[in-house]
Order: sequence, then structure tokens, then C-alpha cells
Amino acid sequence: MTISSGIIFIFTSLLFLSGYVLQQQTVRSLQAAIHPPLPPAPTAAPSATTLARPFGHPPGSNGYASYQKILGGLAPDIDWKRAAYVQLVTGHMTVCNAVMVFAELAAQKSRAQRILLYPKMWDRDLEQDGLNTLELERSTRLIRVAAVRYGVVLAPIERMLDVGEDNTSAAFPMSGLLSLTRFDHLLYLQSSGLIIDSSILDTLFSMPTNASFTSFSDPSTELPALTLITPSKAAFQTAMTFLHSDPLSEPSYLRNNTHFLTQPSMPAPLVSRTSSLHIASEDFDSGTFLSQAGYVQLLDGDIKGPEYNIPRDVFLQSRPEPGEARTTWEELYEIYRMRRMDVCGLDLEPMPLAYGPVLDVEVVVDT
Repeated sequence: MTISSGIIFIFTSLLFLSGYVLQQQTVRSLQAAIHPPLPPAPTAAPSATTLARPFGHPPGSNGYASYQKILGGLAPDIDWKRAAYVQLVTGHMTVCNAVMVFAELAAQKSRAQRILLYPKMWDRDLEQDGLNTLELERSTRLIRVAAVRYGVVLAPIERMLDVGEDNTSAAFPMSGLLSLTRFDHLLYLQSSGLIIDSSILDTLFSMPTNASFTSFSDPSTELPALTLITPSKAAFQTAMTFLHSDPLSEPSYLRNNTHFLTQPSMPAPLVSRTSSLHIASEDFDSGTFLSQAGYVQLLDGDIKGPEYNIPRDVFLQSRPEPGEARTTWEELYEIYRMRRMDVCGLDLEPMPLAYGPVLDVEVVVDT
């Protein structure tokens, strides 16, 4: 009986120990999966003339190398405290687009500051009964997300021009950004688009220019996708004097006071638009297209915007001809949709009623 008990005890102990060993191996495997080991520290810091670029295309990619070559030797030292990406939102529909820009800049480790300007009246309306709408609550939530998650400096501003309560965008002109004289340069991106490579965009802060506005698109473009702004008190006063006399004339003012650097002046298409994929050549290469572009604006004539749930027939008809350009076009719209959901927690917006066909229905009222 004693021998049997001893044998049972020994086997029970062995079984317990084997189970314990297996359990510890499983725990270590889970810990390794959840907390993978950190990569080794770099052996040398990057040189002062090379912008850090831990994500996306490496410094040897075509677009990055081209812009480093043209700009790197001109003004290699950038005071990153005086360089900033700026977004000016005047309506609730554009808030998510702005936050998406900042989210990608944070993900790609851009060293420039990030500033979000929005109407100060939103803060006041949020505290008043009857003015606190669902749209306002959503915008306020996203603005706070920008500050907390992506290190964005929030700047609520008052209306600059008296153009009536309904014309909100004109009341906050882009020319007002000239007043931010604590910065040497500001980079303003039009919505809605995707930052492909922020390191290419960062090189623009080293561009020596005395122009108040520098655009990197064709002069015929009504709203440049990307504008480099050089703040100045004198330029701001000049712009405001002009706009106070004609508050709705900012588009023409910007067009007449912008220095345009078009394709012949630049080594690669710094800013691209999805509409350009409709005229892509037969040897179009998606890798080359994306490696040279810092920012791609999703802009097509038949599509109101990538933030809207476009009717499928309209979407299919708006695509480029079959080929690699079409695949790239579709992928860009899908990436935008996914980023919008990941960053803002928002699905695509329903189309405005005015966008679709209007039904001519006769209403008969019984008397």
C-alpha cells in the first residue's frame, strides 16, 4: 500500500511539473507576441542635412532624393519650432480631413509643429442649449483627438471678415494665416487627400522664398492642393485691407499674390491628384507615381469628395481606363476610407440630396 501511494505521488508530481513547464513556455510565448523585443538602437545619428524618415519611402527613393538635391544645400538647417503644418477648418465636414492629415504626420514622425485653427464660436455654442448639435459634438470630439493623440496645437479664432452668418468659409480667409509670425513657414494642405511621404513635404520648409504664398501646382488651378506660406505682419495687413474692401475676393487675391512653382521648376510631381490618373500613359508605374508624390489629393470631376458614399454607378464611371492607373486610383480611395474610419471612427457620409437627380413629383392635396 505504501509503495503504491509512493508511486502515485511520484507520477502526480511529475505530471504537475510537466504541466507547470508547459504553462511557463506558453506564458513566455504570449509575452513575446504581445511585447516583441525592441529593435537595436542605431549606431550613428543621421547627419544634420538629412531629414529623419523612419516610415514610408527610404531617403534613397526617387522623390526624396530629388528634393534633397534641390533643397538640401540651400538651407539645410531648419528650426522645427518655427515650421508648422496648418489646417484651417471652417465647417464640420472638413474637421475629420484635417485630423487625418495630422494623424499621418504623427505616424510618419514629421518634426514640424501642427496647428489646427477652427471657429471660436464652436466653443461658445457647445455650452449653450439649442446650439449644441450632433455635428458640433462630433467636431469637438475630433478636435480634442487631434490635440491629445497627435500633439496638435489648437487655435480657436474669431471671424475675420463680416460676410454674413451663412458664409462661414469666407469669414475665415486663408490669408489670415499670414498673421502667425512666430513661424518662418507654414504648409497648408487642401482637403481631401493622403500624405504619402511627409519627408518630401518636410524639405519644403528649407526652401528660401520671400513670397507670401508659394504653390506647387499649375496657376490655372483654382485651389492649389499645397501652399507654402511665409507669415509677415506687413503682408497680413495688406491682405486684410484688401479683403475688408471686398470680402468675397480672396480667390483672386491669392491667385495674384501666389508664386507658382510648376512642373518645369521642380524635380518631380510633389503634389498629385487622382484626376491625373485618367490621362496616365501606357507605361504608368504605380511605384514611381507614389515614390515621388508627397501628397495626393483625391479630386475627380464627377465625385463630390472621397468622404462621401458615392453611388456605385457614378464611382465606376469615374474610374480611369483599365490598367495599373485604375488599380492605383481605386486603392487610393479605399485607403482614404479606411484611414477615415481608423482616425475619426466615421464611415463615409451620405450624399447630399442636391447631388442626386431631382424627382419631379406632383403632390395632390385632397380638399
